[in-house]
Amino acid sequence: MFTVDRVWSRYLKIWVDADACPIVIKDILFKAAERTQTQLTLVANQPLRVPGSRYIKSIQVQAGFDVADNEIVKLVEEADLVITSDIPLADEVLEKGGQALSPRGELFTLSNIKSRLNMRDFLDTMRASGEHTGGPPPLSQSDRQQFANHLDRILSKLG
Repeated sequence: MFTVDRVWSRYLKIWVDADACPIVIKDILFKAAERTQTQLTLVANQPLRVPGSRYIKSIQVQAGFDVADNEIVKLVEEADLVITSDIPLADEVLEKGGQALSPRGELFTLSNIKSRLNMRDFLDTMRASGEHTGGPPPLSQSDRQQFANHLDRILSKLG
């Protein structure tokens, strides 16, 4: 007989936009997938090493702009969780009823995604005009902790 956790976790899946996902975040995800028996799929346009597990797999897509993102959008279902720092991908996931969490631990929601898209577009325009806007800072220990905490909260709601 399945516990509530095992039955529900069969339905919730975690999808990872893996091309840019830091290794330390992947490690947190691997442990969480095993602990909660939740299906975890990494999607990338290059081969990935994943631990041998019935809960963890990877999908390699062709190289190209947004190919991995498009595959994730195609496969994600309502309530699934997508790990991505790609704001447009997060927006599409939310539109399909999914959840989106950045590797830095920022939970994207319907109430914050449009302002994040606007800021992203503004920074893209600045960069296109030659302005140096800089990249994101290195992933900090507090970013890792915030990610792990949000992930645990999402997965604990399964039970």
